[in-house]
Amino acid sequence: MLVSYKWLQDYVDVSNITPKEIAEKMTRGGIEIDLVHELNQGVRDVVVGYVESCEQHPNADKLNVCQVNIGEEELVQIVCGAPNVAAGQHVAVAKVGAVLPGNFKIKKAKLRGEASHGMICSLQELGIESKFVHKDYAEGIYVFADTVEPGSDALAHLNLDDTVLELDLTPNRSDCLNMLGVAYEVAALYGKEVQLPSIDVHTNEEQATDFIKVNVQDAKDNPYYGATIIKDVKIAKSPLWLQNRLMAAGIRPISNVVDITNYVLLEYGQPLHAFDYDRFGSKEVIVRRAKEGEKMVTLDDTERSLNSDHLLITNGTEPMAIAGVMGGATSEVTDETTTILLEAAYFDPATVRKASRELGLRSDSSARFEKGVDPARVKQAAERAAALIAELAGGTIVSGVVEVDQLDQSEQVVTLDLDRMNNRLGTSISTSDAADIFERLQFAFKEEGNQLVITAPTRRGDIQIEEDLFEEVARLYGYDLIPTTLPEGATTQGKLSPYQAKRRRIRRYLESVGLTQAITYSLTSPKKAAGFAVEASTESAVRLAMPMSEDRSTMRTSLIPNLFDVLTYNLNRKNYDLHLYEVGSIFTSEENQLTTQPKEREMVAAAFTGLWLEHPWQAEKKSVDFYVVKGIVEGLFAELGLEEQLSFKQVKRPQLHPGRTAAVLLSGQEVGFIAGVHPTTQKEEDLRETYVFELDLETILTAGESNLVYQALPRFPAITRDIALVIDQEVAAGDLLDVIKSAGGDLLTSVRLFDLYEGKHMEEGKKSLAFSLTYLNPEKTLTDEEVTDVHSNVLAQLQEQTGATLRT
Repeated sequence: MLVSYKWLQDYVDVSNITPKEIAEKMTRGGIEIDLVHELNQGVRDVVVGYVESCEQHPNADKLNVCQVNIGEEELVQIVCGAPNVAAGQHVAVAKVGAVLPGNFKIKKAKLRGEASHGMICSLQELGIESKFVHKDYAEGIYVFADTVEPGSDALAHLNLDDTVLELDLTPNRSDCLNMLGVAYEVAALYGKEVQLPSIDVHTNEEQATDFIKVNVQDAKDNPYYGATIIKDVKIAKSPLWLQNRLMAAGIRPISNVVDITNYVLLEYGQPLHAFDYDRFGSKEVIVRRAKEGEKMVTLDDTERSLNSDHLLITNGTEPMAIAGVMGGATSEVTDETTTILLEAAYFDPATVRKASRELGLRSDSSARFEKGVDPARVKQAAERAAALIAELAGGTIVSGVVEVDQLDQSEQVVTLDLDRMNNRLGTSISTSDAADIFERLQFAFKEEGNQLVITAPTRRGDIQIEEDLFEEVARLYGYDLIPTTLPEGATTQGKLSPYQAKRRRIRRYLESVGLTQAITYSLTSPKKAAGFAVEASTESAVRLAMPMSEDRSTMRTSLIPNLFDVLTYNLNRKNYDLHLYEVGSIFTSEENQLTTQPKEREMVAAAFTGLWLEHPWQAEKKSVDFYVVKGIVEGLFAELGLEEQLSFKQVKRPQLHPGRTAAVLLSGQEVGFIAGVHPTTQKEEDLRETYVFELDLETILTAGESNLVYQALPRFPAITRDIALVIDQEVAAGDLLDVIKSAGGDLLTSVRLFDLYEGKHMEEGKKSLAFSLTYLNPEKTLTDEEVTDVHSNVLAQLQEQTGATLRT
């Protein structure tokens, strides 16, 4: 909803309050103001000019030389290329030195040899969007229809000195989808009075019943329908003030009658529709459901296929409008229209919503009917529109309104208990203070002891229960004045559970090493669910009974495929260095167990591609590889104190690189994997070289931590021995590490793999692995003999258990 600040002043006196102050107050009061738009986009020095003469440019066929009165002593000469410029026009003139939107400055110029001192402007050049400009001024300059004073401020005449508030309304506050509703809200916030529009209807002696009859087949669909007849209408452009207000609200002016219905829609929040009475086709309005397959052409010149859920306004045989959504082209108002059939109705919100959604038609009218209009304003809005049509289009209103009226206009009565409200809000608001708030809201009430019996007006359909009144008091009292209190009772302040605390540590750790969190859908396609499924069988995936699309038809069995989608999205936008992680749940089910709930497990996964390190000054780059990912996983377990229980085992899995895939083991139990993505999979997913890991977070976070043992700093020197072992290529380095640690005993304090060699001078099928072994006795200095005895045992065990020999 767009609210004009100048228009708002017609209903409530806010002349001494700035638009930004109103926006701040309304936002604090519960109605968020998204933006405050200044219609003047930096324009200055634009005045009204009167074209005294307009002559053909001597050296150009499409230019005219104009002598323009801009309220100064002498006329100014302006060369203008607009096709509609002519003598005798009042126009908008940007003087020399003026600034137009985009900081475009007007300077003296010569055009084909003729001096030009200014610019005659179109509305678009003054900053008004083309979609809001009347079709007569879609091209060419703007010409004032009324006589205006030359030299006066053109921006004021065009309402470009106005400010527009953009309201972001929640569905329950549909009462603010109109100017009067906003006026009531502002008046309540500032304790001011609301001035309602005066309606003065003069009718002739004819009776509307002689012109039209109304027949509503189902009062539930349409509890009120009123038809007003207005004769002798002259269709023309609306006056400038009306056009300005519509444009400020984001509506394009069309003609006086159509503009008036839109104006009243914005003012009262009541949609109206004007039919051409002579083109309507009969003297009876019949409101009925559409027949299956029935068709009609709407105002947008599109043929619509209807069904029995859609409510129609008909002439007895043909549909004239889709009730509450859009009128039909057959009976629309044209320049030849002289008699108006004005419709004011209340339609069932659910019926309008269904038709609007199924037909793909979203209009200002349907948006209001869907949320429910004020039943007390339907007749008032019709009277207001009829009076304006009589005033601005020269119409004559026929006496009486032909109507079907079964509309419930009763007001909601709700009892407010002050003690319960204060207990809920944590306040000590007195009865008199609460009563003052309801007076500002213009809610009728009466006191009954410590209770207020509130009668909510029909414009506030959101007031249904006592808690709604709590909210009204709280927001008018001031949310920022409500004290901060802690809950009282047997409970204590909440805190993170150990599991939640560990999960938070995991997130912080992954972000600290350079990963960015991603959050993806829990739904995926069957193909992606099968690719990285933790369970071996693809039948373990859980499929939705009624999916919205095949791409979102299956619960994910792995986080990896959705991370691939994120990588692809970024790579397509030339973001090549990506390191992402996600903490989320996967879902599996036992085969053929459709009646049981799926199993949900929390996982953590990450995907890496591109550069891991880059130091341009040193010309150093390092791409992500398997060992970068492995190091991050090792750090993750170390963060949780589980590094002693961690081990890795080479495995093979579909869609993962056969030589770069390892299972992650926690105390011998597999809890995930680290891998490079198979080149074929990378090609299918449109990825570059990519590495991933996925871990069972629940198992890891519920595992018992290793005991933390502190050791004194060594007082005696350590001895280091390096060995190079020749071993079969299929033997894993981890197997050798296990043997070395076992054979080294207490004296062996660390083992480090520092070299791998395969190539020249190495026997076929063999490889060389070099380890650095550190021996230390914390109680004394080791002798060479003691180290030699232990080292020899290590070598002997390596040869015996793995067949490894020293490389010579």
